[in-house]
Amino acid sequence: MIEMNLVGVRVELPGNQPIVLLKESEGERYLPIWIGTSEATAIAFALQGVPTQRPMTHDLMKNILEELAVSVERILITELRDGTFYAVIQMARNGTSFEISSRPSDAIALAVRLGVPIFAHEDVLGEASIVIREDEEQEQEVQRFREFLENVRPEDFEEGATEA
Repeated sequence: MIEMNLVGVRVELPGNQPIVLLKESEGERYLPIWIGTSEATAIAFALQGVPTQRPMTHDLMKNILEELAVSVERILITELRDGTFYAVIQMARNGTSFEISSRPSDAIALAVRLGVPIFAHEDVLGEASIVIREDEEQEQEVQRFREFLENVRPEDFEEGATEA
């Protein structure tokens, strides 16, 4: 199992499909998981601390678990089968551990509310992760652009100005 950090919720263009983006805690791999709009909203609201008038479904689940003295220990993204991600919520009560099958989006929405860690099986990361590296050439280009912005003057854009 690899511990993951929740990077956030994004909208993939051009399809406007929400994704939740996880990054391995000690590595360069990212795991994008396409999710529904309501789940994206639930995760984003929890991340941003947006209060709602009434408890959302994941807030209700959190409240029920707390009232029943069930502790959620971790979320585990277990597999990717036929393009669908699967997850379990690992819990404990009175010394007994158990797992409940869940959609990853619901499990992550609950994890955000409870502050519990998220893990993914290596097989899932091996199959579905992407690597986003800070490319040295890209960093040099960004640095050149920063230097340009620091040195540019309004008169450089006047009509008739030439490139040096």
